[in-house]
Amino acid sequence: MSAPLAVGDRAPDFTLVDHLGTEVSLATVREHSNVVVVFVPFAFSGICTGELRAVRDGLEDFQHDGIQVLAISCDPMFALRAWADAEGYFFPLLSDFWPHGDVARRFGVFNAEKGFAQRGTFLLDREGIVRWTEVNPTGLARDFSDYRTALADLRREG
Repeated sequence: MSAPLAVGDRAPDFTLVDHLGTEVSLATVREHSNVVVVFVPFAFSGICTGELRAVRDGLEDFQHDGIQVLAISCDPMFALRAWADAEGYFFPLLSDFWPHGDVARRFGVFNAEKGFAQRGTFLLDREGIVRWTEVNPTGLARDFSDYRTALADLRREG
């Protein structure tokens, strides 16, 4: 696994299909808002479900006029659709299924040995620059409090 993107790095552009079958481009989303990219290892797993429930239940901190959440998993689109339907996720769940893990690899969070993305979170400004990041090992859930602080800083600047 290569090193994850760091603060100050430019995020690579990508286009992936969401859980509804619609193509979503990072460049297009960035035209309208800052972006938080949340990589999750597996749909329906305990920690991943808990993390995305935290995003869903505190959506005002994660998605509003100035920010868009993009959750990315190496699961196929149909698994992500079932997961979104079961959990009531109404932000885009993007499939990095094929080429398998390509976007996660470019962000430096793909575990090639196990075939999934590490728990990486990247706050990007409208220019695509990483303003804050956190990458956790597979079994360690994210603490979104630092993300909230970074987002508040970005709002003050913008």
